[in-house]
Amino acid sequence: MLSKRLKSFKYAFTGLWDLFRTQPNAQIHLTLTILAIGLAIFLRISFLEWSILALTIAAVLAAEAFNTALEYLTDLVSPEYHPLAGKTKDVAAAGVLCTAFGAMFVAIFIFLPKIIHLLSTIE
Repeated sequence: MLSKRLKSFKYAFTGLWDLFRTQPNAQIHLTLTILAIGLAIFLRISFLEWSILALTIAAVLAAEAFNTALEYLTDLVSPEYHPLAGKTKDVAAAGVLCTAFGAMFVAIFIFLPKIIHLLSTIE
């Protein structure tokens, strides 16, 4: 039983490695994640802000993973072009776009006031 659970984690980490190794958009999201975490540390955001940031990061990365999985599956079942296969990929990408826009607003709401305050204290 324990070995099955450990294998499932191994498969999940293999998928995560594949995601970040092969998907340019996932690499962009990972880079922005690292920058956001660095900025959050620098600006000393609150526990609540960390919670919101962590959930936002998880949502964006999960959306990117689901999108990639749907793209792989679509390519498997429809190797030739089909309009519905194209729509499937477009809608999955739209899901990532929605979460990315949400993340952008979260970043603005959390970071911008702190940056403005920091800049206003510099003489």
